[in-house]
Amino acid sequence: MGIDLGTKTIGLALSDVSLTIASPLETIRRTKFGADAEALRAVARQHGIGGFVLGHPLNLDGSKGPRAQASESFARNLGKLTDIPIALWDERMSTAAVTRTLIEADASRRRRAEVVDKMAAAFILQGALDRLGYG
Repeated sequence: MGIDLGTKTIGLALSDVSLTIASPLETIRRTKFGADAEALRAVARQHGIGGFVLGHPLNLDGSKGPRAQASESFARNLGKLTDIPIALWDERMSTAAVTRTLIEADASRRRRAEVVDKMAAAFILQGALDRLGYG
């Protein structure tokens, strides 16, 4: 399952069973870590998830800023609550790329806001699948 961790929302994506194509799933509104983690675990149980691919928003120069550190912390804390493996995946420019695609598709600002997080999660997951030779 691909995860785009934002400050207000969490975008989720799934791959098909052959691990070839990532598809947007849903966007969860963030509350507290415990509730966020339980929501992720519930989706994982529902869909039989084998692993989490969590976006790791590094700076353009590859250094770690506050958002990357927050993702690392989230992964560490989630890892204490589940046996599902968690991989951090470099997501530089994923939201920007998805937003650009949506603008090119003439999606309204409202529609972009509704789908950008789960589409960014799919972008992250697809990158990992492609790199691992599945996509």
